Amino acid sequence: MKYKGLIFDFNGVLLLDQELHDEIWKKYAKKISGKNVTDEEIEKKFHSRTNKGVLEYIFDKKLDPEDVEHYASEKESIYRDRARDLGSTYHLAPGASELLDELKQRGIFFTIATSSPKVNVDFFNERLHLDTWFDMSKVVGDDGRFPGKPAPDIYLHAAQLLALRPEECVVIEDARSGIAAAHAAGIGHIIAIGPKERHIELRAIEGVDEVIERLSEVDITALFE
Repeated sequence: MKYKGLIFDFNGVLLLDQELHDEIWKKYAKKISGKNVTDEEIEKKFHSRTNKGVLEYIFDKKLDPEDVEHYASEKESIYRDRARDLGSTYHLAPGASELLDELKQRGIFFTIATSSPKVNVDFFNERLHLDTWFDMSKVVGDDGRFPGKPAPDIYLHAAQLLALRPEECVVIEDARSGIAAAHAAGIGHIIAIGPKERHIELRAIEGVDEVIERLSEVDITALFE
């Protein structure tokens, strides 16, 4: 089957900032709860999750919306300050702009489905000029309307915004929970991306059709033409 649209996860796929988020979350979790978060917890419970989901995991209880907003705003403000400090080294992943250029040139539908909150999506656009390629009105972020990944809702909505059925879409994801969300949504082709040392692990995740190390390996012709 030839597919009609491509949905990107953002952090860890188009922007390789996961280590920065992990570092900030570890320090922030210690500050607000006294909890020392392990690398395994970060990978399984933090990656591709909404801030609400992460914070409720840290505190091990449901939080009032006001508390979620307070803690999430503080954490993301720290992230944005750190990102600004990176200057020109804060940029899209290798091969991203070339892939986006080609998708746009060929008229293939594409968008983003990310667990990042809207304030961060706006920041990404400001710093990385995402609107060069993306219709920002069709980019799906965490606005509180959908449960976080691994629930399928965010990918179902992204496909709907592209006016496509989920099975007509390709998703590129780096995290277990995001892959689970895409699989639960019935996405037609799921590409897992990560360093070579993770490829055996990524191939073993249910729903993964293909594993790549970098975005330049995406075969647009094979997938879409």
